Amino acid sequence: MVAEVIDELDIHGRTIGIAPVGCAVLAYNYLDVDMVEVAHGRAPAVATGMKRTNPDKIIFSYQGDGDLAAIGTGEIIHAAHRGEQITVVFINNAVFGMTGGQMAPTTVLGQVTATTPKGRQAIGEGYPLQISELLALLPATVYIERCSLHNPAQIRNTKKAIKHAFELQVNGAAGLSLVEILSPCPTYWHMTPARAMEWIEKEMTKSFPLGRLKG
Repeated sequence: MVAEVIDELDIHGRTIGIAPVGCAVLAYNYLDVDMVEVAHGRAPAVATGMKRTNPDKIIFSYQGDGDLAAIGTGEIIHAAHRGEQITVVFINNAVFGMTGGQMAPTTVLGQVTATTPKGRQAIGEGYPLQISELLALLPATVYIERCSLHNPAQIRNTKKAIKHAFELQVNGAAGLSLVEILSPCPTYWHMTPARAMEWIEKEMTKSFPLGRLKG
């Protein structure tokens, strides 16, 4: 969908993607645009420097929840607080999907992971971190929306959200845009792909309600 949006907006030659170490690091294999690999969690910081030194370019980061919401929490909050003119695609699958399926900040209550074999508990392990709600409170964010991939209608809506986020930067909107996307991880959820899609709709959206939060 990101590739389709880049083509539809005819910004192929202007776009630079930032991919951090983690599940997203191989994005350069799938997107025919200039890409920069960065340290885990640091994509918003590098995107900031890239945009400030290349204000005519379209800069986006592509990050998972273990990256953006864990080691990169400070980076995304401060980039959003500063109103950096970048686009963030945030993939939330509620688990560390590259390092063995450990609990992530976005793991939902009761969810079994490699480090929560009895399910995540609020006492001791905390509640799921709602990044979109947090960023929507900051005055310098211009667009925050949470979408999902659990059925065709939601996939179409996700693409619309990604396109809108890129359009804001193309049109010079001052501030950070982020699209959070609820995405399945059948391997570390220990589910079939079909069951994983059902789990997003029936369980994950309870902690992460879909919709536009700002903009």
